[in-house]
Amino acid sequence: MRPMDNGRNGGASTDRYNKKKEAIIAAAAGILNRRGVRGMTLADVAASVDLITTSVTYYFKKKEDLAVACYLRGIERFDALIGTALTEPDPPARLLKFLDLYLALHKRIREGDEPPVAVFSDIRALKEPHRQVAGKAYGQFFRKVRSLFRAPGNEWLDRRMSTARTHMLMEQMFWAVTWLPRYDLDDYGRVRDRMFDIMVHGVAPDSATWRPARLPELPPPTDATEAQRETFLTAATRLINQRGYRGASVEKISEQLNVTKGSFYHHNDAKDELVVECFERTFEVMRRVQSAALNEAGDYWQKISSAAATLVEFQLSDRGPLLRSSALAALPEHMRIAMVERANRVSERFAAMISDGVAEGSIRPVDPYIAAQMLNATLNAASDLPFTIPDVAAFDAPALYAKPMLMGVFSR
Repeated sequence: MRPMDNGRNGGASTDRYNKKKEAIIAAAAGILNRRGVRGMTLADVAASVDLITTSVTYYFKKKEDLAVACYLRGIERFDALIGTALTEPDPPARLLKFLDLYLALHKRIREGDEPPVAVFSDIRALKEPHRQVAGKAYGQFFRKVRSLFRAPGNEWLDRRMSTARTHMLMEQMFWAVTWLPRYDLDDYGRVRDRMFDIMVHGVAPDSATWRPARLPELPPPTDATEAQRETFLTAATRLINQRGYRGASVEKISEQLNVTKGSFYHHNDAKDELVVECFERTFEVMRRVQSAALNEAGDYWQKISSAAATLVEFQLSDRGPLLRSSALAALPEHMRIAMVERANRVSERFAAMISDGVAEGSIRPVDPYIAAQMLNATLNAASDLPFTIPDVAAFDAPALYAKPMLMGVFSR
């Protein structure tokens, strides 16, 4: 039986309609986060709320309509948080309130009192006109978060700088869902305090200056075969970052490289293996930069700032970007587990460098694990900078984007 019409059959039927609609959106948000826009199906959503697919289409005719509803609902929830935070008297107080409200929301989600929030990174995988609808709503929300920085005395913080810092700040929130489950809910107060301390003061001591060195990453290809392989991996990485795992079809990758689909399979057994190889290349770049930093002269502040600056610049270079971690969710489980382990090793290496810097005295006393995760969030999202700041240049990006994370979002 189809649900009764929204509103025309009295208050009770309207309530039933709205509750079922919200249940569908809540279920879809969880599936969307695991599989992305292209991997979500109305049949899967229907099964999760004990409906048949045709019943779901009464509420949402296409899965893209449902995906947009998930994003708009998530934006509404985050918008309410920043709206409350903006009532605080100054930028640090607003940031603390926003962080406090966000962790309270995440706690309620973990406790099952609220549904998950759809991850916004896959909005670009939508097709028009759905992408424009969700993108416009997210843009309005983003500008609202950016107003957090407005205050007398902050006139030096121009539009590009505040945009980059807002982007970095939002990525901390989105990335935190991957590592917050490591903590008990009772520890969220400590997590908030440590995140806030790092956001405001960074990891650099007061005496530190921003003079990162440019470190070597991947050596250039030595022959035509290597060069062709790198071209494949770079093109695939860019397309996956832009459209999501399922949005970056074999046809699209081949089209971008101006080769036939048959030529693609001549070089790649399957798309999953190609994604794994893109991740392997990403981890290799990060590992090489970390090793180069550790071998660099100077203290650990110099090593960490040089590694961060080099990786951000690589993201915007001709040989970049690195593959976004969001692609992990779409891999088959056995592949995903292996790649998550590799990603964790990269993060743990940063944590060890930060810990050694604290012991040395060249890094502020911060939580090494949380600081490493926040650094990872910054580096992971740097590939999106051209979408947020279209005129950003690779050489300019480290000071614009990595420096505020390492030296504090309110630092000059």
